[in-house]
Amino acid sequence: MTQQSSDLSILPRDENGDSSKDLAPKYIALIPAAGVGARMAANVPKQYLDLAGKSVLQRTVDCFLACPQIDHIFVVVSAEDAFIDEALAANNKLTVLNCGGATRRDTVQNGLQVISKFSHYQNHDQVLVHDAARPGLTPVLVGKLIDAIGNDVNGGLLALPVVDTVKRSVAGQVETIDRLNLWLAQTPQLFSLGLLSRALEMAIEVTDEASAIEAIGYHPKLVEGALRNCKLTVPEDLEFLKLFF
Repeated sequence: MTQQSSDLSILPRDENGDSSKDLAPKYIALIPAAGVGARMAANVPKQYLDLAGKSVLQRTVDCFLACPQIDHIFVVVSAEDAFIDEALAANNKLTVLNCGGATRRDTVQNGLQVISKFSHYQNHDQVLVHDAARPGLTPVLVGKLIDAIGNDVNGGLLALPVVDTVKRSVAGQVETIDRLNLWLAQTPQLFSLGLLSRALEMAIEVTDEASAIEAIGYHPKLVEGALRNCKLTVPEDLEFLKLFF
């Protein structure tokens, strides 16, 4: 049984409703896991598929558990999730929040609201939002991202420079797009708790956290990730990810 969201009430807060303000930020992993992964055509959401003896989600969580920089991990699932208790092993650094929304943006925003209201974390603390279905992440990549961003208020994310020729097809007309300066966004995406909360409140139609940050005038830094940190989307991806476990 994983630790549930109601347990957040035990985290310390001062008499004014605010926790003590440490100068050094804490690092929090937030994993949205409320999606169904329809393109996998599986009988369970893709984050609950088996990957070398553990669920995909457990593999993802295990990476953050192995990161000494990470203070706590929050997994956000839908209220009606029927798989989470069997998919994750309990850990005192792990809390499940049953407040997932209809979209990724909603799920992340809901999770941030709960963390801000009921936990001891402050606006300057740093949130690493990571896809539940990217189990190939490593502690080395997490550390690389944290070190590269440092105290940059713009935050940043792992990404891969585009190496293939890029084509665009519109109404049967094909054209080649210059791949120079093009990157493929990955996760984690690292931003301060306060900034990310504000950005998601203001930007409704976004597909990742960085695009919400960009929409309010900030410029996230791109940090080179790795191919193994691919997102599990179609059945072939699962076979590729098995190479690393």
